[in-house]
Amino acid sequence: MDFEAQGGNEFEDAGLVQGGGTAAPLAAARAGGTSAVLGSHSHTLDNARSASFLGVRFDHIDHSRAVNQVSALAASDRFTFVVTPNVDHIVRLHRQRDNARLWSSYEAATLSLCDSRVLHALARASGLTLELVTGSDLTASLLAARPAIAAGAVIGGDETLMQRLRARYPETTWFHHAPPADVLHNSEAQREIVDFVERSPARLVFFAIGSPQSELVCALVAERRKAHGVGLCVGASLEFLAGTKVRAPRWLQRLGLEWLFRLLSEPTRLWRRYLVEGPVIFLLWWRWRVSSSR
Repeated sequence: MDFEAQGGNEFEDAGLVQGGGTAAPLAAARAGGTSAVLGSHSHTLDNARSASFLGVRFDHIDHSRAVNQVSALAASDRFTFVVTPNVDHIVRLHRQRDNARLWSSYEAATLSLCDSRVLHALARASGLTLELVTGSDLTASLLAARPAIAAGAVIGGDETLMQRLRARYPETTWFHHAPPADVLHNSEAQREIVDFVERSPARLVFFAIGSPQSELVCALVAERRKAHGVGLCVGASLEFLAGTKVRAPRWLQRLGLEWLFRLLSEPTRLWRRYLVEGPVIFLLWWRWRVSSSR
């Protein structure tokens, strides 16, 4: 389902669009890597404790409590959103340390949940405890809950994905918006997504358009304060549930090798992420440890 897009050039004015084509270049403030430009949206329910690791906030709540909190957020008349940082996210954030809007999109999230066993292990080696709540497991639990959610919206994916979701979760009414490729550099596509979310009756909105565009668009939806419910930046989670992609077996997940399974499943798309960019996390962690010990 697509809704008619409205609005002027506020996406470009906000500095959300990045580079390229006819879109406006990124105009984010350069006030430092973690400067907030979206205002005070970053709060968690029930005063959940949080920890900062590698400069990013992680909320200290376990899986079942995360499910309960997301369910509560879905009933809200104010749009909030959940991010699930993993190694890819952290490396990108530090590579773009002066991109204030990107950093503040994570700060603006109501919940920030650790989606990586690698990050979990590095934090533990540093004396920190991060609760591991993967986006895939969170999504599966939300959709398996009873009573079933009345309506869900999906940003991204194709009709095959939606057909399988409707077949697997028939009690839920599904709404779908399929944006064009390269949302990150397309102001019109961003505008249409925001308009769709604001008009959708769904209380759970799954952003399946990848990172960082999911987090950036969610932050803008929250900033506009015209939508309700909760947005979930959950990557390929729905594809795993629908069977359009295969998730690693549990034993590989427990060994921290889900990344290897994904690499072998999609080598052309993922080789650079896991073999070139991902290992940078160890250098970032070492520098963080040295800095923290001073």
